[in-house]
Amino acid sequence: MSRPNTRNKNKRQRPSDAVESSSQILRKIHEVNDVTDDDINQLFMIWKPVCQGCRVNTRDNPNCFCGLVPPVTGNRKSGLWQKTSEIIQSLGPDPSLDLRASDSTPAGLTNLGATCYANSILQCLYMNTAFREGVFSVDVDVLKQYPVLDQIARLFAQLHVSKKSFVDSDAFVKTLELDNGVQQDTHEFLTLLLSLLERCLSHSGNRKAKTIVQDLFRGSVSHVTTCSKCGMDSEASSKVEAFYALELNIKGLKTLDASLNDYLSLEQLDGDNQYFCGSCNARVDATRCIKLRTLPPVITFQLKRCVFLPKTTAKKKITSSFSFPQVLDMGSRLAESSQNELTYDLSAVLIHKGSAVNSGHYVAHIKDEKTGLWWEFDDETVSELGKRPFNEASSSSTPKSDSNGTVSSGNATDVQSGSSDCRSSTKSEVFTSSDAYMLIYSLRCSKQEDQDGQRENPIDITKEEVDSVQQLEGGHLPLHLYEWINNMNALFLESCKQFDLRKERELNALTERRQEVRTILSEAAVQSLEEQYFWISTDWLRLWADTTLPPALDNTPLLCSHGKVLASKVNCMKRISEIAWTKLESKFNGGPKLGKEDYCRDCLMDGARMVVSSDSYRDRRTFMKNIASDVLSGKCEDGMYYISRVWLQQWIKRKNLDAPSEADAGPTNAITCNHGGMMPEQAPGAKRVLVPENFWSFLVEDALKVIPEDTSGSTCFPLDSSQCCLCTEELSEVACLEDSLRTLKVKQRQNHEKLASGKGVVLTPQSRYFLLPSQWLVQWRSYINMTGKSSSSAPEPELLDGVINTLKCKKHTRLLERLPEVVCRRGSYFQKSPSTDKLTIIPEHDWKHFCEEWGGTMANGISALIEGGNNTDQSSSQDVIDLEKDSSPDDNMDIDAQPLILRTSPEICEECIGERESCELMQKLSYSEGDVFVHLVRGKEAPKAMLEASDSSFDVDRRTSKRSRRTNYGNMTSLKVSATTTVYQLKMMIWELLGVVKENQELHKGTTPIDQESATLADMNIFPGDRLWVRDSEIHEHRDIADELCDKKTGAQDIEAGFRGTLLTGDISSEAS
Repeated sequence: MSRPNTRNKNKRQRPSDAVESSSQILRKIHEVNDVTDDDINQLFMIWKPVCQGCRVNTRDNPNCFCGLVPPVTGNRKSGLWQKTSEIIQSLGPDPSLDLRASDSTPAGLTNLGATCYANSILQCLYMNTAFREGVFSVDVDVLKQYPVLDQIARLFAQLHVSKKSFVDSDAFVKTLELDNGVQQDTHEFLTLLLSLLERCLSHSGNRKAKTIVQDLFRGSVSHVTTCSKCGMDSEASSKVEAFYALELNIKGLKTLDASLNDYLSLEQLDGDNQYFCGSCNARVDATRCIKLRTLPPVITFQLKRCVFLPKTTAKKKITSSFSFPQVLDMGSRLAESSQNELTYDLSAVLIHKGSAVNSGHYVAHIKDEKTGLWWEFDDETVSELGKRPFNEASSSSTPKSDSNGTVSSGNATDVQSGSSDCRSSTKSEVFTSSDAYMLIYSLRCSKQEDQDGQRENPIDITKEEVDSVQQLEGGHLPLHLYEWINNMNALFLESCKQFDLRKERELNALTERRQEVRTILSEAAVQSLEEQYFWISTDWLRLWADTTLPPALDNTPLLCSHGKVLASKVNCMKRISEIAWTKLESKFNGGPKLGKEDYCRDCLMDGARMVVSSDSYRDRRTFMKNIASDVLSGKCEDGMYYISRVWLQQWIKRKNLDAPSEADAGPTNAITCNHGGMMPEQAPGAKRVLVPENFWSFLVEDALKVIPEDTSGSTCFPLDSSQCCLCTEELSEVACLEDSLRTLKVKQRQNHEKLASGKGVVLTPQSRYFLLPSQWLVQWRSYINMTGKSSSSAPEPELLDGVINTLKCKKHTRLLERLPEVVCRRGSYFQKSPSTDKLTIIPEHDWKHFCEEWGGTMANGISALIEGGNNTDQSSSQDVIDLEKDSSPDDNMDIDAQPLILRTSPEICEECIGERESCELMQKLSYSEGDVFVHLVRGKEAPKAMLEASDSSFDVDRRTSKRSRRTNYGNMTSLKVSATTTVYQLKMMIWELLGVVKENQELHKGTTPIDQESATLADMNIFPGDRLWVRDSEIHEHRDIADELCDKKTGAQDIEAGFRGTLLTGDISSEAS
């Protein structure tokens, strides 16, 4: 079986030669003055076959219903055929997704912004069975008196039996008055929280609950100082201090055993650090150490990963690997031996992710006491880890080999047997982590573990003081909490049920609606010409086929003024069968009903007349275009009327239309003057041509069709029309003025030949010159050199007296500008930069001519006298400059040449110039936004070109050429700054874009170092366009910019404030209600 050819299936087919075009049909209708059924079939394209398989709906086939709906397996971005998953998503969040997987799966806690530190600690406390049951046993009256106890009890109740996979911790956080947006330290939070709970629980009447905190978490130490001479301990050594966690150093230490040895090690007090012994009554050598007096059933070790760097005055996180065992024997570390076995099992690991000290993220890996499984608590997400605290995919642990142990396959842990680190006679796994921040160990039950690895509650095997803490039967809650959580679960399950019912209704309605659309469209095609059919709007049909709730049926866009079907709307409607129309009309009402006979005969006849009229107009316009071409080429000799030549050229370029347009009006507008007469042909745009009488009649007829009320657009200028006298006189006057001006400019160019051409003027000693503003001279040069039609566009320069007065200060009537520089070239003196200097030196004869031409006074000018350097009457005033001193040496320079002195009259006013420059400097220093360029230098010194570019003077209005903008000295970046930007902020931008640590940046502007971080750019004279360069000293090690940004954002006061102002550091008497 051959494969069907579908290559051109979707390509629009050309009409057959046998099919007449619509225009031909309308011409036929006009000729016979009748409309036949065949004409209707052709005009409404009823003859076209039913289309199948098109990718899009065909507009020129009323029998095509393709593309209104997607394929069976297809979908669309919106509407009825949108993906089912997206439609369900539009119903809102599905509460069923928040259902807890099973009763054995722990629940998570919501992160309210930066509360991951609190979530991790709360999960550790909740997963401790003894503490949780102790909280549940608190008297109801005490819970009402202390809201913090009530909120933690409710939080634990939700974590215990809530049907949701995570619990909202907002109420508890608000009770503690914590700031959701500030990250805090987990160790500090744990210590303060346990202290607060201990104070609140002390008012409980329940003996187990009253001391549950100290019985579980509090141990004691003493700081012992022993005299090396007499062997006596100090009086302070007998004092016992309580602790909730032991803070261990890990810098330079790799294992928990090494950290504990460091914590309990002896410190020698000698030399300048000797101890004063009361018994010896002298300063003597001594030893100092920490001794563990009692250990709690739950020991918490805080690993001190945060260290202070004196060089950078910043804090840094230690990310080195640290090993800790699963089983820890603490019996040998007590100051006094204990009869009880002090073997602890690892029960939780708190992990800090991230390199910044004051940011990052906390997660907790906690062991379930009943099942022995480890879980990862990452705020709302809780994941099972298995039998070890780190699974295979964990990045917090790394493999470690040891001669005494073997690495377990499939995990990043070491199994060490009988190692000294573990101090245990049983095998113990050793885990390694670079992010572990807190370790929690629980006292092992003295009884043997059962086969499932479950152990009894460690609270039952501790000292007699803790015997009162007993385990409740699994899962039981106090009555008030039980009722409260049951109501909450019922509401949550009901919301899940209601959402499922709503989703089911929506999906059923969606399926039914889609089936309805496909069914009606499958029945919509009309199979024969004799069958009854109806017209329907394509726009409404698309809307009906693509929306869930379509509007009422609307065919009004298809109607003509007579209420019938328009043939011109055939591209906007479809021909459907009677059965399809009946179904749509019965369900969606609307209308009107447009059947087989509802075409408009009157509109067809009108359309036929318009086609014939358009044909006639096109033929006539084509003939007139031939005449117009002859007129423009000069072949027409029977011209009778004047029209605009430009208008005729535009008219002949326009396409042939069926009727005249607005552009066809006004053929004589361009040659009609303001007085209503014909403009002189010498006037701009007034060129005209003569056209024959028949062509003029055609143009007038078109103009009247376009604007029948206005005849001014067709002002008639016959062959014998004369030009407007007034306009002719005006043109003559203008021509005279232009001739006079042209003569004046030629004379001035002759008087000032060198100045007009922009050539340099040779300066001669003992000669008198004058100073003129360079800007005025440029304007004058542009004015006299502008000729032709554009000569009138050049602005005329101002009168000289007014210009010269602006160069003098009002206070002293002295010169208010600096003198220009003079250089020596090939033995002659020239002004160095006449194009950029504010003043230009001109000869005395030029000044005389300028005074005559531009209203100047000879005596009012600013004269400059060039004298020899040996003049005995030399003045030390600032109006005299040494030209020789600043001139560059030249090959042809005479060695014996006398140094030249430039004297001006009036003198330079240094006082007023200083005030003006100070004001300009203040304006420059107050910029709000600009670009400075920073180049990263690789090497010891910056290139000379960069030093010169940085030291060059800055002009606010200067423009940098493309060549200079492309010039780079290594890595370069552009920074947006303002005058108030500090050097510190600038260095932070450089750190972010060029990667150079702030402390390593050697920043310069030219040869000047920029090192005052508190100073602003205005203080350091840094302006927009300046080029700075920076070198990396590489003294300090690289660190993450996030550390600096976080420290700057929180501020030192915020960091030191910690939990100040919260309930954790407040008085519980004010909290009790």
